[in-house]
Amino acid sequence: MCGIIGIVGNAGVAPLLVDALKRLEYRGYDSAGVATLEGGVLTRRRAEGKLRNLEALLDKDPLAGRIGIGHTRWATHGAPTVTNAHPHQSGRVCVVHNGIIENYLELRAEAAAAGLFPVSDTDTEVVALMTDLALRGGLSPVDAVAAVLPRLKGAFSLVFLFEGEEDLLVGARQGSPLAVGHGDGEMFLGSDAIALSPFTDRITYLEEGDWVVLSRQGCVIRDRSNAQVQRPESRSAIGAAMIDKGNYRHFMAKEIHEQPEVIGHTLSRYLDLAARKAKVPDGMAVDFSGLTRLVMSACGTAYYAGLVGKYWFEKYARLPVEIDIASEFRYRELPVNPGEMALFISQSGETADTLASLRYCKAAGLTIGAVVNVPESTIAREADLVFPTIAGPEIGVASTKAFTCQLSVLASLAILAGRQRGVLTADQEAELVGALSEVPGLALKALALEARIEKLAPGLSRASDVLYLGRSTSYPLALEGALKLKELSYIHAEGYAAGELKHGPIALIDENLPVIVIAPHDAIYEKTVSNMQEVAARGGRILLITDEKGAEASGLADRDRILMPALSEIVAPIIYSIPIQLIAYHVAVFMGTDVDQPRNLAKSVTVE
Repeated sequence: MCGIIGIVGNAGVAPLLVDALKRLEYRGYDSAGVATLEGGVLTRRRAEGKLRNLEALLDKDPLAGRIGIGHTRWATHGAPTVTNAHPHQSGRVCVVHNGIIENYLELRAEAAAAGLFPVSDTDTEVVALMTDLALRGGLSPVDAVAAVLPRLKGAFSLVFLFEGEEDLLVGARQGSPLAVGHGDGEMFLGSDAIALSPFTDRITYLEEGDWVVLSRQGCVIRDRSNAQVQRPESRSAIGAAMIDKGNYRHFMAKEIHEQPEVIGHTLSRYLDLAARKAKVPDGMAVDFSGLTRLVMSACGTAYYAGLVGKYWFEKYARLPVEIDIASEFRYRELPVNPGEMALFISQSGETADTLASLRYCKAAGLTIGAVVNVPESTIAREADLVFPTIAGPEIGVASTKAFTCQLSVLASLAILAGRQRGVLTADQEAELVGALSEVPGLALKALALEARIEKLAPGLSRASDVLYLGRSTSYPLALEGALKLKELSYIHAEGYAAGELKHGPIALIDENLPVIVIAPHDAIYEKTVSNMQEVAARGGRILLITDEKGAEASGLADRDRILMPALSEIVAPIIYSIPIQLIAYHVAVFMGTDVDQPRNLAKSVTVE
């Protein structure tokens, strides 16, 4: 969600802090602020809304100083106002925070009893108050942080800046990621490697419960027991130049059009195209043969990828799959057994509910697999088996290329599982792998439909409700299409299994309701045609996404169709994702909404 940056530098840091925060805009936020030491004195600038408002404030009233912290806030406790924006200050300490302090009311009362009172509505400010209280009690800044951290309940990453301490930043993480960046005579803290990419590619990821003391000469890391520990330094592959829209109007448009390339990169890790076999990344031992069940969990779009994966694993590997939304999974105490495997899907690898579900299964002794786009993430580090997607940084809040890369990994793993379990013959495996090898080219053909889809956007934008229908693997795509439209255009949309039409949604059908039907011409296409006829009989406005055979069998006019290339059944969910992404994108562009950062949404949900 929120973004953090801290710099102990050699020159004025305020512009650098803002630049780093810009790279974290994709995470979602509604206010921003920075704090530096000017002559040893804490000075802050905070603003509501987008970073351009903070930049305007700094242009008018600049900040000096070679050390500072910055933050983009996504409101949880308290409205997105200047008073509630980070950094928060009490006395000699300034704090930025991602996460939620669950016991903030108890700590606030304790601070009030000592004569320290909040000025904001946030839970974060209590961290500054309690640290200030410890300083007033005679503790040094580092000792004050050490005393306060064990008092905090909940999820957090924190960075502390102290008045009069020109060579000191203190950071801590519990349930929310924080990374250390190593420079030459300067050091950095950030929410992720993207924030640090303009400054360094040398990254150390703090582990759960770690806290760190930074100076220009380096850092000292301690674990939750305060024992000094060494954490590995790695090289980040994320370059500053990668976080750029290029010639595209929005990051989402760029990421949609990157899909042929990144899907190809991803599939190359999981398919041996010469041998026509599925494989796994080098050095990884994966055995699906003896599993009795595969347990899967994810959130949002990643959950819909998992739903498609369920169809694939059960069809091609005859492996039973139990899948649930992570926010439900983590609390319903699903019975699990050691003979099972758990698979978690997350773009960021930091999703709080997914991570909690992973830890539940790990405690029960299951082998843990993770399909993630950030191999250095917490979920990846805590998994036994990591299945990376090679999507590259995804900046747009609405997931596009990460989703199709997740599908690519899941399809490949389902084929591998089918071979290992003796369900697929060598010829069947070769046929499926051959079909997947065609996906990058098919994705290019799907992208060529953009002009046609853009022309449909004005008509769809006038709807107050939209219904998406699909069967089999197209049902999760209907859910995903509805989610995309809601996220980006704020039009109410629902995705339904087409066979459920008569069980409620048909009551909504009239001439004002667009019905988007996702239906490749497959073994159950005729069933979907019957549902379309029920919609047409009631005056519904149908938009059919299908191939040439499906179009011929539909009886619909050309204006009511998006004609997709002919393709194999296993790749249909990957390719049919592209038009539903383009529909949502162009409707939102036509309506003038904030495509890359829709209201109220965050890219990475790191708290409940």
